[in-house]
Amino acid sequence: MIEIFALTLSQIGIGKLEVFVIGIVFLVFPTLFIIASRNLDPKGVFDWMIEKPDGWIGKE
Repeated sequence: MIEIFALTLSQIGIGKLEVFVIGIVFLVFPTLFIIASRNLDPKGVFDWMIEKPDGWIGKE
């Protein structure tokens, strides 16, 4: 019975460039997500959604 099974990245077909891109995405995405989520408070999003455009006929 095989207890441990593993393949190397080269056996899977992932080269150095792919590992580099995956690493960059792994670092950048969470950072940008945290920055963006700080700016998306519920009240601000709700106000933006119900805001009427300047040219709207019933704004006045």
